[in-house]
Amino acid sequence: MASMSIRGLDDQVLARLKLQAEQESCSLNSLVLRLLHGTGTGTAFQLAALKKFDDLDALAGTWSDQEAEAFERNTAAFAEVDAALWT
Repeated sequence: MASMSIRGLDDQVLARLKLQAEQESCSLNSLVLRLLHGTGTGTAFQLAALKKFDDLDALAGTWSDQEAEAFERNTAAFAEVDAALWT
């Protein structure tokens, strides 16, 4: 049988997994296996590590509304076409 390590598991997710395993009187390993096999439906906990994201927020971060407006103001000149360059 195969073994695997899970990298990037944050402390909060691990704490929730441990708490759920304790509440269900099972080992952490058996809980994770059950969740990965999909038989953990109906439990309050959803394994966040399996959620697929379609954005780059975690990689690139996010801007506040003020930061986005400042970027738009500061780069507005790039959207202007200099007609003299195209004749």
